Amino acid sequence: MSNAQQEESTWPAFFADKAKRCQDPALRAFYTGGVPAPDTPLRDVPLVALDFETTGMDVHRHAIVSIGTVPFNLERIRPSAGRYWVVRPQQRLNEASIRFHRITHAEVAQAPDLDEVLDEVLAELSGCLVVVHYRGIERPFLDAAVQDRRGERCLFPLIDTMSIEAREVRQGVWNRFKGMLFGARTSIRLADTRARYGLPTYSAHHAKVDALATAELLQAQIAKHYSPDTPVSELWE
Repeated sequence: MSNAQQEESTWPAFFADKAKRCQDPALRAFYTGGVPAPDTPLRDVPLVALDFETTGMDVHRHAIVSIGTVPFNLERIRPSAGRYWVVRPQQRLNEASIRFHRITHAEVAQAPDLDEVLDEVLAELSGCLVVVHYRGIERPFLDAAVQDRRGERCLFPLIDTMSIEAREVRQGVWNRFKGMLFGARTSIRLADTRARYGLPTYSAHHAKVDALATAELLQAQIAKHYSPDTPVSELWE
């Protein structure tokens, strides 16, 4: 078993250990917030939807340009308690990323470096289980940014609404047949997935709006496929 797999299988112990060992005060406070026991029902877990807009998909070459958070649980979403930050990447924006997330050179030129708002971001996540749509962005990008600025790791369990949807829509006989015959499968992108649950269409690629969209999607997925009594360990990664 890899170190990452070991960490994921014992998240409470991992957080307790990091809370003792962390040198950075904000990271220590983040880990001190802890995570729920694996058998905790989803209904009892405080959640926070997290979304990043980045300059690209490669964590080694690209950077975060905006961050959105929205706290929620299975019964209530609190957009007004959410947060939004634009941050200055260490490299110049390229035109493709500007067209994608619509954050301009002028905006990032006046924005703080991530290090200046990192304590606030970690405080928003502390004590909550993070929810994202596609685990390949938020956790690795935040971990890389924290390592670069604070010299320590930032790892945490999360629920990935894209993974949930992949399990539900891509395991059916028709979808497997369609993939083999036509080379196409049902889209599990955020907007397409929301549409299948009858959720409204939002403007995409704004970090806080996408965080809200992810929170709504998880509520719908749990209502349709799971139960509020589902243990958190069944869905976290």
